[in-house]
Amino acid sequence: MDVQTESSERRLQQIHSVISSGATDATSSKPECCAGPGYATPLEAMKGPREKLLYIPCIVPEKDRPDYLATIDVDPQSPTFCQVVSRLFMPYVADELHHTGWNACSSCYDDPSKCRNRMVLPCLNSDRVYIIDTGTNPRAPTIHKVVESSEVHSKTGLGAPHTSHCLGSGQVMISCMGDPEGNNKGGFFLLDGETFDVIGNWEKSAVEFGYDYWYQPGHNVMLSSEWGAPKCWRNGFNPEHVKQGLYGHSINVWDWSTHEHIQTIDMGEEGYIPLEIRFLHDPTATEGYVGCALSSNIFRFFKTENGKWDAEKVIDVPSKKVEGWALPEMPGLITDILLSLDDKYLYFSNWLHGDIRQYDITDKRKPKLVGQIFLGGSICNDGPVKVTSDEELKKQPDSVYIKSKRLEGAAQMIQLSLDGKRLYVTTALYSAWDKQFYPNMSRAGSMLLQVDVDTERGGLTLNTEFSVDFGTEPQGPVYAHEIRYPGGDCTSDIWL
Repeated sequence: MDVQTESSERRLQQIHSVISSGATDATSSKPECCAGPGYATPLEAMKGPREKLLYIPCIVPEKDRPDYLATIDVDPQSPTFCQVVSRLFMPYVADELHHTGWNACSSCYDDPSKCRNRMVLPCLNSDRVYIIDTGTNPRAPTIHKVVESSEVHSKTGLGAPHTSHCLGSGQVMISCMGDPEGNNKGGFFLLDGETFDVIGNWEKSAVEFGYDYWYQPGHNVMLSSEWGAPKCWRNGFNPEHVKQGLYGHSINVWDWSTHEHIQTIDMGEEGYIPLEIRFLHDPTATEGYVGCALSSNIFRFFKTENGKWDAEKVIDVPSKKVEGWALPEMPGLITDILLSLDDKYLYFSNWLHGDIRQYDITDKRKPKLVGQIFLGGSICNDGPVKVTSDEELKKQPDSVYIKSKRLEGAAQMIQLSLDGKRLYVTTALYSAWDKQFYPNMSRAGSMLLQVDVDTERGGLTLNTEFSVDFGTEPQGPVYAHEIRYPGGDCTSDIWL
């Protein structure tokens, strides 16, 4: 048994002990069940304090100055509420900051030697990984270390790093989408959780494509998704590359203890470009969801009676027939999904259509649409696109104005508060695609918005008093992307 597996099994025994002892009831205190970072269970996390700060990577459209990490004050009682309170500029240009993770999370909740004080920030274009110190002064993070691309390339043969998760072993794992030359190659590498040196590859052998991943040690499994070849998507989206087989349409299944690839779930034409993949937060669950961007479908994956894994389509967003656009039909382009911590609601964004949807997933096989809100998008009634046939809407949605400014781009990255009552939204996807699909956003900048959530009956309402305009940044407009809280959130924490 390797260290990673032994550590995972130990924590599984401890979390079962915590649950059986009643430590997750309303009277329990966090220190009794959480000597380390995070919370013992997802339901315990829902009782955590309200978020006061957000960290958001900001990407420079023209690549003529460094990207930076913005810290946003979201404490309604603070005098700097809804303001950028610090900007941590990277030392290089054209990194393309994207998604972030942590050195430690709720998978280490019982370990007092661990602290969530280092943010792991991979770069899609430069292949660097920045390690950010958020513990010394959370309102003004600093760069702790730069893991150079040369170290990543020489020790792993991988490039285009994307998703990072902390492991129960104390290490950090990062998924990759290509090789150093930008060809498609799906793999993972490990960082030492203390020194952040590159240890080497996690996988025994690479797969064709990579993107996101989620592990579930209780079932000795990890699932990963697929985007495409970096040399393709780095230059924008070209439908011909799909025909050439340079974009993925499968879920890859891995043995968590042996690190071997054991199964491919091919979703075919209805599962093109599966991006964000989420197990249910319940660590005993054997199912979850993946959003397929180009096909605009949500697939439910699950463990079968014979021990294999399978997937079925449970949500289908119809394309709209249009005029005045690049193609005669416009897909929704599902680009981000998440689950509430109680596994009651599924949320996702349609970046081209412009809407966010909320589904009740009490019946996991039959999600029920209970909330929808349009925030920008390509089919607004004052834009150049005319919808000629629509299976869902009777009319094109109105454009959105926030404090007299038209929202450019569309709802894209989403992050839910721990209690599930606030959904934070940014509007940028990836700079090459942002310029291609929403050229006005490079001049106007993206925005951070807040949507109020009805957690009882379902429903989404824009909070018109909250916004951060990244078009008014001191050095010029930027694209704001993923959203993180210092204390953890729905998409960075995995429970064991």
